[in-house]
Amino acid sequence: MHDSRGELEVETLLKIVLALFAIFLAFQILEMVIGGIASLLGPFFVLVQLGVALVIVLWLLERI
Repeated sequence: MHDSRGELEVETLLKIVLALFAIFLAFQILEMVIGGIASLLGPFFVLVQLGVALVIVLWLLERI
């Protein structure tokens, strides 16, 4: 039986960790931007979310 554990190089693992950290930071920035827009729009932000969801559903159903 061939054991293939531990064949991942340290540099490859570091690249994976850095990529995950970059994705995490991007999501944090996106959350801040969306929070800022939500505070500006107030109660209308729910309508914007519903509109975006409707556009996505129509696009998936090929109605757009």
